[in-house]
Amino acid sequence: MFRCEAFLRWCTGEGMDEMEFTEAESNMNDYVAEYQEYQDATSDVEYDEKGKEEEKDQYEG
Repeated sequence: MFRCEAFLRWCTGEGMDEMEFTEAESNMNDYVAEYQEYQDATSDVEYDEKGKEEEKDQYEG
């Protein structure tokens, strides 16, 4: 929405500051990066048939 100039002009006309959009974009990028870290961390876990967590054996051939 920040890139849509008409929307930006409307919001700033209603009292918002352009920096609020920049800060929100930065926050969203941080959330996405944090989510990806958690997703990568859980990809090393396997589940058995009953849904219980098992760690992968690193030495399986």
